[in-house]
Amino acid sequence: MGQPARRETILRVLITLDATPLLGTRTGIGRYVDRLVSHLPDAVARSGADATIRVTTWTARGGRIPALPAGVRQVGPRVPARLLRECWRRWDAPPVEVLTGRTDVFHGTNFVSPPTRRAREVLTVHDLTYALHAGTVTAASLQYRELVPRALARGAHVLTPTAAVAAAVREHYGLTEDRVTPTLLGVDAPWFDAVPASGRWLDERGLPEEFLLFVGSLDPRKNLPRLLEAYARARRDHPGTPDLVLAGPAGREERLAATPGVHLTGWLADADLRALVAAARALVLPSLDEGFGLPVLEAFATGRPAVVSAVPALLEVGGPHAFAAPPEDVDALAGALVQALRAPDDAEAVAARRAWAGRFTWQACADRTLDAYLAR
Repeated sequence: MGQPARRETILRVLITLDATPLLGTRTGIGRYVDRLVSHLPDAVARSGADATIRVTTWTARGGRIPALPAGVRQVGPRVPARLLRECWRRWDAPPVEVLTGRTDVFHGTNFVSPPTRRAREVLTVHDLTYALHAGTVTAASLQYRELVPRALARGAHVLTPTAAVAAAVREHYGLTEDRVTPTLLGVDAPWFDAVPASGRWLDERGLPEEFLLFVGSLDPRKNLPRLLEAYARARRDHPGTPDLVLAGPAGREERLAATPGVHLTGWLADADLRALVAAARALVLPSLDEGFGLPVLEAFATGRPAVVSAVPALLEVGGPHAFAAPPEDVDALAGALVQALRAPDDAEAVAARRAWAGRFTWQACADRTLDAYLAR
């Protein structure tokens, strides 16, 4: 489903990606771009194509990206992203070649595809929150309502993180199937080797030994207020419900610490986050909308179950191992929390979750992405 058309294979291809999401604090999109850039050189080698990978960034500060893979170099001048977006929102100028030099393919990795003179435009649309849940996004994200259609009108090929988002994009924009390719994301290998945090480690941080875990931000899309309400109901109706731990940006919001049964982690290094997830009774991701939901697969890789909202992408990624509830139904969400706590957690159940997560790899993501670059 969604396989890019394989017509004439282009040889000697110069491919440039927008790597701006690699600057500053890494979000989920930043992790996607990092893994994609890291795995594309091997994808090129596997394909036998004669292709060169480059990256560029849109920033007035001229941010340099350290530790790029061998053979990948950074190109382009210092240019403010805000200025470029404003130009591209109004006009098909400046073309990307003015900024990066000649390129055969340009991949806008984060909703924004610049106009080109001749290069093939490839655009990742991670979700349709900006169009379907406009009240939950920033003013900058609302610009996608203009920038994405302009790119599509120029013929950009769309990549999405799930088949669910691919179907939604086709329906929303009236695109044919061959213009949209799902490139499912992957799980980093260290998640499969994560060792649960010890009782001592948890105690030193003021965290309980038994807990449910939310990893995310205060972004309205993450639906944290309803989760807190659902957790309070589960705690009221089912004595013995373990405490709720908040990690990620939400885990640094001190105002949430006064909520009964709720604990904050503060900032965590990646290894510490993996240990925390591995020690949880279950992960909870009740988002109003998601394009993929990587924390769900990461929890599965450690063997832990997950509670998700019943939105298409999370149902796709969670498969048979997630407990789902409508994101706006607090009672149903409370019920899903209780279900997850009562779910089988023997060696067979743990192995099944790990096996499901193992189906999603960054190698496959890079291969599918390269196919989209080279298709004509």
